[in-house]
Amino acid sequence: MRKPNIVYILADDMGYGDVSYLNERAAFKTPNFDKMCEEGIYFTDAHAASSVCTPSRYSILTGRYCWRSPLKEGVLFGYDKPLLESNRPTIASYLQSKGYKTACIGKWHLGLEWTYKDSKNKESIDYTMPLKDTPVNHGFDYFYGIAGSLDMAPYVYVENMNITALPDREEGCTTIQETCKMNQAYNKKFFRKGPTGADFVHEEVLPNFTNRVLGKLEEYKDDPFFIYFPLNAPHTPILPSKEFQGKSGTNEYGDFVLMCDDVVGKINTKLQELGIADNTIVIFTSDNGCSLAADYKELAQYGHNPSYIYRGTKADIYEGGHRIPLIVKWPDTIRPNIQCNEPVCLIDFFATISDIFGDSMEGNIAEDSVSNLPIWKEQNELPVREAMVHHSINGSFSIRKGKWKLEMCPDSGGWSDPKPGTTDDSYPPIQLYNLEEDVRERFNVYDEHEDIVNELKNLLIQYIEDGRSTEGKLQENDGEKHWKQIKWVD
Repeated sequence: MRKPNIVYILADDMGYGDVSYLNERAAFKTPNFDKMCEEGIYFTDAHAASSVCTPSRYSILTGRYCWRSPLKEGVLFGYDKPLLESNRPTIASYLQSKGYKTACIGKWHLGLEWTYKDSKNKESIDYTMPLKDTPVNHGFDYFYGIAGSLDMAPYVYVENMNITALPDREEGCTTIQETCKMNQAYNKKFFRKGPTGADFVHEEVLPNFTNRVLGKLEEYKDDPFFIYFPLNAPHTPILPSKEFQGKSGTNEYGDFVLMCDDVVGKINTKLQELGIADNTIVIFTSDNGCSLAADYKELAQYGHNPSYIYRGTKADIYEGGHRIPLIVKWPDTIRPNIQCNEPVCLIDFFATISDIFGDSMEGNIAEDSVSNLPIWKEQNELPVREAMVHHSINGSFSIRKGKWKLEMCPDSGGWSDPKPGTTDDSYPPIQLYNLEEDVRERFNVYDEHEDIVNELKNLLIQYIEDGRSTEGKLQENDGEKHWKQIKWVD
């Protein structure tokens, strides 16, 4: 078997409705995303495992729900320690074992092990010393990137185990209110104050990453390779380059989306120029839904909704928090212009790739990942996935099976209304939606379907207690036994 190359492009906070091929009401065209849809398979019911960055990325690389790790809510920050366990297989280490060259270029956001001058002060990093844990400790031959989001200090590039330039200044804002003085348009340029490397310019980060990926494609072209390219965009700070400013006809967020679209176009063009496009799997998706920082009200003035018709935004348990664009192109295997309406999850990446090699996952490998290869090859007769679990920023759960979605909270679990802590006894403790009839999640029917509520509740309990949601040996979860909202189902 000729091993396929793999390029996984992960946008940061891009909504389902930001791909014009998926949104007939989009205020701008995304020609390169659209071309990928025409040349491959695009999903209308694809989901991130979480509605925020860190847990979503953990699940992609491990095939395991992040709430099984010690991180039960929220995200990591730039100074935080690695979340990935030293002995946990990742898709990168798996592909290394298959003879692949592996590289991660971009936003990591799964924690790094810095070297400190004072162990009690998490910001007293000794930048002259090598780091102790980076992506090269988790299956990547090469890493070039940043610790967290582009609004999280420290602002330095890490290459393999070292930073590329010592900090020579501090940049950013101490508070969001301070940013409002810089940019009245919903804090789009916000980034936290912190040490900044001599070679680090926020506006240049996305072009820098892109050029390095293009160079790595050239370097790796004669061998099977896996390049994981987690973009820093269109997450805050929203900084479209001059070429894209005003191009969307909406606001800076729309312009930044078009800059991401251009990045994808450059990657696909490079693969064609190298003569390796036909046997390269190119995946484009997003780690979660669009952030409120995009300014939904401002975008609505132009008729654009990053969440499309779905309720909620990034951080929420609602569909807008985790329903994301997913496009897969593999000319040697995937027929052009396939629309797939099957519910799938980004956590399925690991099992899908292992299925290409005929390997089954056992033990503590990809415990929650289900192969989508039958979908890619149009061989599926039944749903490939029994159910999927979602997680919001505050640790709230939902479970989706078929048309039914049970949300284990009375609120959004995130940033949309009703916000956590704002509900009273007049709100039902849980929410049940029939997504076939009510994909906008407007009508909570939990009190009309006690049987469905109990079925989904019990399945969620089973998934939690088994340490996995797929067949195989039972596993242990990490960290505390009970999680927020799960007390309701005990």
